[in-house]
Amino acid sequence: MENSFAITTTFIAYLILMMAIGVIAYLRTKNSTDYFLGGRSLGPWPAALSAGASDMSGWLLLGLPGYAYAAGIEALWLAGGLLAGTWLNWLISAKRLRTYSITTDALTLPEFLSRRFNDTSKLIQVISAFFILLFFLFYTSSGLVAGGKLFETVFGLNYSTAVIIGTVCVVSYTLFGGFLAVSWTDLVQGLLMSAALLIVPIAAMEGGLGQLNSDLSNINPELLTLWNDTKGEPLSAIAIISLVAWGLGYFGQPHILARFKAARSNKDLTTARRIAVVWTALSMVGAMLVGLVGLIYVTNSGVSIDDGEKIFMLLVNSIFHPVVAGVLLAAILAAIMSTADSQLLVSSSALAEDFYKQLIKKDASSEEIVMVGRIAVVAISIVALILALTPDSSVLGLVSYAWAGFGAAFGPALILSLYWPRMNRNGALAGIVIGGVTIVVWKQLSGGWFDVYEIVPGIILSTIAIVVVSLMTAEPEESVKAQHEKFKQQLVELD
Repeated sequence: MENSFAITTTFIAYLILMMAIGVIAYLRTKNSTDYFLGGRSLGPWPAALSAGASDMSGWLLLGLPGYAYAAGIEALWLAGGLLAGTWLNWLISAKRLRTYSITTDALTLPEFLSRRFNDTSKLIQVISAFFILLFFLFYTSSGLVAGGKLFETVFGLNYSTAVIIGTVCVVSYTLFGGFLAVSWTDLVQGLLMSAALLIVPIAAMEGGLGQLNSDLSNINPELLTLWNDTKGEPLSAIAIISLVAWGLGYFGQPHILARFKAARSNKDLTTARRIAVVWTALSMVGAMLVGLVGLIYVTNSGVSIDDGEKIFMLLVNSIFHPVVAGVLLAAILAAIMSTADSQLLVSSSALAEDFYKQLIKKDASSEEIVMVGRIAVVAISIVALILALTPDSSVLGLVSYAWAGFGAAFGPALILSLYWPRMNRNGALAGIVIGGVTIVVWKQLSGGWFDVYEIVPGIILSTIAIVVVSLMTAEPEESVKAQHEKFKQQLVELD
């Protein structure tokens, strides 16, 4: 009872802090640029940690440790791919996307792509917004499911009650504070996540689990090799490519790319890149260690665990005082909230800026767009909550390739739009559609190379579609070429 009270008190204090940040951000939100991009005022620390925290979600504290627990050192391929993807995304996309979004005066990713190619039909913007809205509904609901299971496990709450409580918390500060609230809370949450991932395995190895850590005799030796699977068979090229290819998804994630556009200056993005890469590396190492140390502990202590993704919670409860445990378990909630809030905000911007303003009321004022955005946050949350209250494999299964869907649909289109002047509107539209459709179709196939992670063929086919269609159709209009020249000039000036 005492333990439960201490953990509950810690959780409540954490949630109050997040709500307070939301209120402060609300007082600083005056227009749609403030609400959706924080007035382009993010410094290097909020930009870097907000991008990282919104990216990783509960996967960093539950999924990756669980994968390391089940697969051992093999998880390094996945962690390495994600680290490389993080670095390349900041290096290749950040400054150019921020500069080009200023040149085109675009707030959202669909709006940027539409204005980049002077798409008067608005097809690019509407189709892109549709993909964003669809995938993020399932992403958000999966986060609410994870939050519900956390509350259910820690407090013994009814699952439905736990999901509703988590949803109300996330929606509240996102609804009022917008992008600033999301980014500032992500800064706090990112620091908490990385600290927890480093403290837990270090504390375990320093004696928190007695002498159990030093005994490796009972561990499957195949878990300690990089090139073999758990059965002792060599990892196939398909398996290695599939793990490393997760890093390719970064180039098309709208909630991560929004941080680049919201940065205060291009110079800040250089500092932010270094912070982001260091944070990601430390977090990946910590998550891997949690899984591996947990594997040794479970194997040698006789403790049973029904789900490898609960290994972080098991170690925390085994080592720390309830108050400290409450703080560390709040890191899981932080990871879930930092992604769910970003997804809600990007989804609401898609509805407000890319649907409402383009299809319903083109002369809508900035204040009206903010209000529609806030209404969209509530509406999307309700749909996601309904999905989360009745979780099934089809919903959670879609989440597994939503990352690939965004990466393939938007990654090639974004990178080529920033670097290739010959790319045109038809090529962009073809790449977005082909990339997204390839993910869905490839996921249904199996056997041989069809077992490779679907993001690989998705990105390849999307890139081919953009290049071929662009070259087969007319060159970009003179106004589009002039805009690209202005962008290149601004890029030099802002650097």
